[in-house]
Amino acid sequence: METIDVDFDKVGLLAIRDGKILLCRKKHTTSLLILPGGCREPGESAADCLSRELREELGEVVARAVELVGVYTDRAAGSAAAQPKTVRIELYAAELIGEPAPHSEIAELVWFSERDDRSQLAPSIANKILPDLLARGILPWGRPALALRERTL
Repeated sequence: METIDVDFDKVGLLAIRDGKILLCRKKHTTSLLILPGGCREPGESAADCLSRELREELGEVVARAVELVGVYTDRAAGSAAAQPKTVRIELYAAELIGEPAPHSEIAELVWFSERDDRSQLAPSIANKILPDLLARGILPWGRPALALRERTL
């Protein structure tokens, strides 16, 4: 199996409500939509990283029923003028308890639906994560309205 060098080792949250994914827009570095979460600190577990990042970015929320969705590697979101970087995202689905609000480096939260503009998504979401979620039936997009329901793994 080929080893890929990554510039950013991140843990991300997949929160789905009413068939929409919670995404963030940062105040700086990129205008693309990214997943809540962030870089793991040295020696930090995925669970501890996710908990810390959610507190920092979303405020007084808690992730419940946390389950690994998958691990994805792709081009990182960032300035088009910058040298391309690679991101590895360990993605966890969870029910979000509390009402998220933008904090710290997060400028805006977006509940992204199948009707929204996919060109606004970070490469890792557009190229790897979203296609996988759709193929595995984790996201209800493209199904009849009766099939739409909040879902985690």
